[in-house]
Amino acid sequence: MKKVTQAAHKAGYFKAPVFAVAPMIDWTDRHCRFLHRQLSKSALLYTEMVVADAIIHGPRERLLSYSPQEHPVALQLGGSDPAKLAEAVRIAADYGYDEINLNVGCPSDRVQSGTFGACLMRDPAHVADLVSAMKRVSHMPVTVKCRIGVDDQEPTEVLPDFLTRVIGAGADAVWIHARKAWLQGLSPKENREIPPLDYDLVYAMKRENPDVFLGINGGIADLEQAANHLAHMDGVMLGRAAYHNTGILAGVDAFLAGDKSAGVATAEFDWLALRDTMADYAAELIGRGGRLHHVTRHMVGLFQGFAGARRFRQILSTDATRPGAGPEVIAAAFAVVDIDGGPRAQPEEKKLAG
Repeated sequence: MKKVTQAAHKAGYFKAPVFAVAPMIDWTDRHCRFLHRQLSKSALLYTEMVVADAIIHGPRERLLSYSPQEHPVALQLGGSDPAKLAEAVRIAADYGYDEINLNVGCPSDRVQSGTFGACLMRDPAHVADLVSAMKRVSHMPVTVKCRIGVDDQEPTEVLPDFLTRVIGAGADAVWIHARKAWLQGLSPKENREIPPLDYDLVYAMKRENPDVFLGINGGIADLEQAANHLAHMDGVMLGRAAYHNTGILAGVDAFLAGDKSAGVATAEFDWLALRDTMADYAAELIGRGGRLHHVTRHMVGLFQGFAGARRFRQILSTDATRPGAGPEVIAAAFAVVDIDGGPRAQPEEKKLAG
């Protein structure tokens, strides 16, 4: 792998505006990312969070391998030990990721039990030490994804200090989920919905740090909302909205090129080419011992608003899970959708948080 200097890589990689799909445990695996890349050539994709210990002691190839077509793709790491995170970064360097991201935002119990994720917001000095350790061994940009605070912390006090410390430690960018995380009393799902969003605070952080790449995440449902955020921020990150209404991603390239009305994908997108690409990809995976469902479970949200979308979802949710199912199921699912008619109207968005 050809290495580039940090300055050169950073100059091109963090050129605003950036549209990203959030790292989501159990969702944004390599098959999901391959699909997303077919829909958008420019969106920044993130892996699921991978724990540093797992990389050091576990099946590295399974955890870190991906298709070259996924670039630009970032690896998100979880951990709280500087030496272990540094070792994980060294190992990951051989896989050619475009960015290494530190998770300081996940509120799940299994993450808290390892003393990392959102609970690290309580100790910004330690997070700075983690960033420093990763930076010392990385030729890739090192970034952080955080919350605005946790539990009884006052975000207007906590977040500015947190950013000062991690930026001072060398973080090349920070993605801010504009909600607190309540580590006791709320489930991970509730933590994506119940704590109120404070976009204005995140905007204020960007005004105070004009020379640092800051992106925003949380509760963003579509490209219209993304455009509103990009009036204030360098980047915007969608999570569950991009997963459950995957067709959004087919409008991202036009959106980033300046067409802020691109919206959800229209009939102009080459859906039949996508069908064929995903069928070929699934066939190759099955040939290596995988199952069709490993691919199609990420495709269910493709045709929100199209006539036939409900039947499309039914086929992928039932036929694709049967033993021996092959890529012909993908063709059958696409056949029931009125692709030429395009989306009938923007679907009413659920309150999805990334």
